[in-house]
Amino acid sequence: MSVYSMTGYASGQQAVAGVPDEAPAWKNAHRRLGLELRSVNSRFLDLGFRLSDELRQHEPALRALLTARLKRGKVELRAYLQSQGDDTVADPPPRLLQRLASVQDQVRVWLPDAKSLSVADVLRVTSGAEPVDDERTASALMALAETVLDDFVAARAREGERLAQLIRERVAQLRGLAASAEPLVPEAVQAQKQRFLARWQEALAAGEGQVAPEAAQDRALAEATAFAIRIDVAEELGRLTAHLDEIESVLKKGGEAGKRLDFLIQELHREANTLGSKAAALELTRISVDMKVLIEQMREQVQNIE
Repeated sequence: MSVYSMTGYASGQQAVAGVPDEAPAWKNAHRRLGLELRSVNSRFLDLGFRLSDELRQHEPALRALLTARLKRGKVELRAYLQSQGDDTVADPPPRLLQRLASVQDQVRVWLPDAKSLSVADVLRVTSGAEPVDDERTASALMALAETVLDDFVAARAREGERLAQLIRERVAQLRGLAASAEPLVPEAVQAQKQRFLARWQEALAAGEGQVAPEAAQDRALAEATAFAIRIDVAEELGRLTAHLDEIESVLKKGGEAGKRLDFLIQELHREANTLGSKAAALELTRISVDMKVLIEQMREQVQNIE
């Protein structure tokens, strides 16, 4: 299954019969339906609709279509219906103009203060307010929405695969850093143990024999061992490697991977921080910093995965 990005865009247009068959021939018999889908990242699925007046009644059907295919992201759907050749103004039929004038006179008999019809009012009544065939429009709209949604999901899949590849590259780099840190751990522990014993011997010599040599030696070994355990980062490296294995497994499985990956990134950051705080060697500290840089880069990619 693919890994999907929450960022995507797709659009489409389709001609659709805009008026019933019995409408006057002088009216536009066809319209152009347009639909756009765009999205950015979000914690949950957040749907927004920008529909022209003729299409607002179809929002529930469009919402159901999107929720069935999308799981996360701030998604905006824009749909509009416009007459073909909207850049030209058709001449209204004289008989219709006469009828409008007659109706206006009748209205003003009863409402003398009523405003006269403007040119815009006349054009809207004669050409822009033709009835829409809801059945044809609904069928065309849903068909177009499914086509655009297929393109939209495919675009998010392509972007998701690109993000997954970037994450895999960072995982490989983290594995390399962990591998370079492993041989340094016993060396750092042993070196720190020797330094601890040396300082203890210096302190013992300064105490002029107030403590028995055997008791001092046992106490020094116990303290050195406890300190060595505290600075041993082998366990952190083991957990870090396990988290990297899980990240690769999640990417391979695909689907709704974003939240799981986000949790694993947090755990990776925790182990890298612990590695840095316990590091007893400068080289381990440098490795910890390099790890945190890579993990932060992974976090930026994961935040865009569905």
